[in-house]
Amino acid sequence: MNYKINELFETIQGEGSFTGQPSIFIRLQGCPVGCSWCDTKHTWDIELTDQVSPEIMLAKKAETAQWANFSAEDILALVKEKHFNAKHIVITGGEPCMVDLTPLCETFENLGYSTQIETSGTFEILTTAKCWVTVSPKIKMRGGYDILASAMSRANEIKHPVATEQNVDDLKALLAMHQVENTPVYLQPISQKKRATELAIATCIANNWRLSVQVHKYIGIE
Repeated sequence: MNYKINELFETIQGEGSFTGQPSIFIRLQGCPVGCSWCDTKHTWDIELTDQVSPEIMLAKKAETAQWANFSAEDILALVKEKHFNAKHIVITGGEPCMVDLTPLCETFENLGYSTQIETSGTFEILTTAKCWVTVSPKIKMRGGYDILASAMSRANEIKHPVATEQNVDDLKALLAMHQVENTPVYLQPISQKKRATELAIATCIANNWRLSVQVHKYIGIE
């Protein structure tokens, strides 16, 4: 099985439960959800004209829609070739759950890596039992996709972007609908805006939730 990879790099995880964890990010191409404030819109469309060789994709110096096909074994070989030290794999996108991620996660977990998926919760999550699943529920987006009950029940953490009170109300309604009680909930201010940050802090305190502030953006790393 091949995966359409837009980026592959080593950095520090800046969000959620693994904040501060050295991580290897695997960014997949393709996402139909349509979040207006998305900061990776270059990963939305899968165009054959954007398919390039692995060498060209890896040599990119800017965010582009170019992607390349990699098997799980190809990705593992590349990680070894680049001598990455991180032992935590983050599979993101785009929307990574558009494809079966089980072979990819198994390949790394069999060698002692931990794995994590960041998903919108709008597609069935096909992965290993060990994989940590971060559901960032994209509610009422223009793509028209519903948040799946199976995704909410599989989530190891809920990470929700917020800018307004309506975003908070939508999340509370979603949690109530799916009877989410013991899963850690993180609020993430959109675009690091002051008003959004103040709202997230107050809401976290009021509900005993957690704050996720996209540390990587504050310290200026990818």
